[in-house]
Amino acid sequence: MQEPPLHFTRAEYEQRVAKTRTAMAAAQTDVLIVTDPSNMAWLTGYDGWSFYTHQCVVLGMEGEPVWWGRGMDALGAKRTVTMSHQNIVGYDDIYVQNPQQHPMLELARLLMERGHGKSNIGVELDNYYYSAAAHQTLLSRLPNANFSDQTGLVNWQRAVKSDAEIIYIRRAARIVEKMHQLIRERARPGVKKHELIADIYHTAISGADGHWGDYPAIVPMAPSGLDATAPHLTWDDQPLKNNEGTFFEIAGVHRRYHCPQSRTVYLGQPPEKIINAEKAVLDAVDAGLEQAVPGNRCEDIANAFNSTLNKAGFEKDSRCGYSIGLSYPPDWGERTMSFRDGDRTELQPGMVFHFMPALWLSDGGLEITEPLLITESGPECLCDTPRQLFIVD
Repeated sequence: MQEPPLHFTRAEYEQRVAKTRTAMAAAQTDVLIVTDPSNMAWLTGYDGWSFYTHQCVVLGMEGEPVWWGRGMDALGAKRTVTMSHQNIVGYDDIYVQNPQQHPMLELARLLMERGHGKSNIGVELDNYYYSAAAHQTLLSRLPNANFSDQTGLVNWQRAVKSDAEIIYIRRAARIVEKMHQLIRERARPGVKKHELIADIYHTAISGADGHWGDYPAIVPMAPSGLDATAPHLTWDDQPLKNNEGTFFEIAGVHRRYHCPQSRTVYLGQPPEKIINAEKAVLDAVDAGLEQAVPGNRCEDIANAFNSTLNKAGFEKDSRCGYSIGLSYPPDWGERTMSFRDGDRTELQPGMVFHFMPALWLSDGGLEITEPLLITESGPECLCDTPRQLFIVD
């Protein structure tokens, strides 16, 4: 059997599985059904655009994990996962998007066959990829099992990145630097938005320093003018205009590891409100970075940022950062830690965040963000992109 081209050593995957099993034991979970594709990839290496159909990794307390999914995607599992072929199980296509026959009927059968009919089974109940119908089907077919919500159990094991993971994130950082450089060179009045986005995509996939670019979990956000008062609008075919700002929230990606970063470009002379907002944000970022040291907590960064911002007369009513790493659509966040008041997660070396001090004002938006690595000696901003509002006269 040909060895699949794994992104990490087998030893690292084994450490991840062991770490997860320790957390499962603490949660009194005999078997875990992992449906989040990021968690599936982190545990086993699986990498395929198949998350629009039901699939999972079944992790028990011993032996290899089991990949389970659509039959044709089992071929992709054989090319990407750590497990032997006997632990790659595909279901018939009759179950694909068929309202009369849910694929979880087959997963229930597999769990019974493998001795889990009466087990304590954990599921990722609050997850994009695990539907209400999926859960209902498993409950009805495994009446003697005890189900519990273990949403986030695997996500939290991913919080501190390995040296190998940080290498991939650094490569992604070089890519997003090139993307922002391209934006600074190309963003001019009259340039159509969709043509600029096409150039951004080309740069993103071309990669940097000899390392290729992967697809992002979130498409580029690039609203202009009043559209930029909202955080999550994308692009259209309209030309960039004078006396208007556009923020670009984008990410470099390498082997599914993300490094997001945002910058804002203003064509013409920005109004005083935007200039004042830039200064307030930059001062607040500096205050937040001073707190980004091991032993402090996520809320310490948020509170330092917000108090500084408030003193300058501005207010941010949403979190100002979140954990990042390995991700699949529709989100590049890890859905664990956030920079906000009340999040008392202790900062540890190897954690990686998107410090996201964006402001969406009444007449436009300002995004100047930083991907951030926590190190023994303090915070490391992973990108060299100048931290400023870019003004094109």
